[in-house]
Amino acid sequence: MKKVILALSLAAIGFTATQAMADEAQSPWMVRVRAVNISPANSSDPIGGVGAADRLTVSSKTIPEIDFTYFVTPNWSAELILTYPQKHDVMLDGANIGSFKHLPPTLTAQYHFIPEGKINPYLGAGVNYTRISNVNLLNGAANLDNNSFGLALQAGVDFKIDKNWSVNLDIKKVQIRSDVTLNGAKISNVKVDPLLVGVGVGYRF
Repeated sequence: MKKVILALSLAAIGFTATQAMADEAQSPWMVRVRAVNISPANSSDPIGGVGAADRLTVSSKTIPEIDFTYFVTPNWSAELILTYPQKHDVMLDGANIGSFKHLPPTLTAQYHFIPEGKINPYLGAGVNYTRISNVNLLNGAANLDNNSFGLALQAGVDFKIDKNWSVNLDIKKVQIRSDVTLNGAKISNVKVDPLLVGVGVGYRF
């Protein structure tokens, strides 16, 4: 009887420990919602290729952003960053000449330095695909490329509130570039290359 009681006790302890570990285990999925300020680098070739004047610039703005993160290991994850098409004004030497919209999904691989810590910094790198649409420049005379592929660099930190919730700060540098054409002929190349500074909240399932 003593052996039976001992075996049952050990089984109960083992089940309790296994259940506690299962309760502590986290889902590999995290979702974040951020408010992000887009600040373009605004570097462009001069119109016609000479002189310092006639440069194109793109307006700054603040946008909503959502991202989905999957943790392959506690340290390594992949993050898909999404928003809806954003409208930007385009200026030529400070004068508004029209606008365009862009949709810039970005995929990064991240390394989290202290995954179990209350403060967990990370670095990331990946690729960006920007779809440009609704271009209306110089009343339709000028146009932009329809898409742009580029690199993305990322740094951020999560401040854990509890097991599930965290506050997030995030900075990304994204490569977005497009040729500018006028009546079908290339007249410039604009390097938007924005710096994106975001703050938001995250939830780990």
